Amino acid sequence: MEITKEKLLDIYRTMKTIREFEIRGVGEVAQRALTGSVHSSAGEEAVSTGVCAHLRREDYIASTHRGHGHCIAKGVDPKLMMAELFGKSIGTNEGKGGSMHIADMSRGMLGANGVVAGGVPLAVGAALSAHIQGKDLVAVAFFGDGGANQGVLHESMNLAAIWKLPVIFVCENNLYAESTPVDYATSVEKISDRAAAYSMPGETVDGQDVLKVYDATGEAVGRARAGQGPTLLEFLTYRYYGHTAMDNPLTYRTKEEEQEWRARDPLILFRENMEKDKLLKSDDMNLIDTEVADLIEDAVKLADDSPLPEKGELLTNVYVNYPQELLTRGTHLEI
Repeated sequence: MEITKEKLLDIYRTMKTIREFEIRGVGEVAQRALTGSVHSSAGEEAVSTGVCAHLRREDYIASTHRGHGHCIAKGVDPKLMMAELFGKSIGTNEGKGGSMHIADMSRGMLGANGVVAGGVPLAVGAALSAHIQGKDLVAVAFFGDGGANQGVLHESMNLAAIWKLPVIFVCENNLYAESTPVDYATSVEKISDRAAAYSMPGETVDGQDVLKVYDATGEAVGRARAGQGPTLLEFLTYRYYGHTAMDNPLTYRTKEEEQEWRARDPLILFRENMEKDKLLKSDDMNLIDTEVADLIEDAVKLADDSPLPEKGELLTNVYVNYPQELLTRGTHLEI
């Protein structure tokens, strides 16, 4: 699939921003002893970047507990995300959501989700909405290898296939569901093989190579926009931190395995390919490195300098404020 220099630079900037946000954000949360779990996607940057590079602002994604990369790739402001990690009032969720619940409806980001595979039916619902309204939109449902065994995923894939909904099911297979190896808990060698049960295309792709992710996603998005229904994509990748970034010892995997995967780091692999094929210059990518470092530094400063939410705002935007007339009519609402 042809790709412009501008798009290549944008892809590198996105991956670099995700990596720096994860490294700095995890460190800042740990240093400040902030509450709430942080699940880092460092090492998996190529998947979120390659997938979202095909999406428009109005398209939808539904994320997982490991959602920072998805958010950044879909265009959510890293400064507001950092503020959310710090629990500050200017955060994406006004400091009330934290790492696992970042959302930005203005960017089609339906939210990270602490429930395994919990975002999948939300993406399918968004795709159904677009389909009914005749909108040329697609939805992406991100989930991990652990989520691949959740019943709600299979119900969602079945429904999407029946109605030929414009949704792409994206499995980020990082080999471990918390600490359980995927080959111990999954009945098939490739998670993408399960696509056949729902009469949809399925493909397993190298998730460390962002251009391979980009190509595979381009085909799936093209099918979805053309009314040809859903696709299941499995991207093989690897998380560098534990299940949670601060309190999960990696005793369940070997140093040799980690070194093997780090040798194919998505950012290093991209730079090597760009320089080998003379598609981008090192100076251009080095400039992006500097700009991203400044961005993340500004994000931390903004988060530090911003106020905590007021106590009186504790329930604001948490519960829906139903009109009084609806409350007196009971629970049945006519839609």
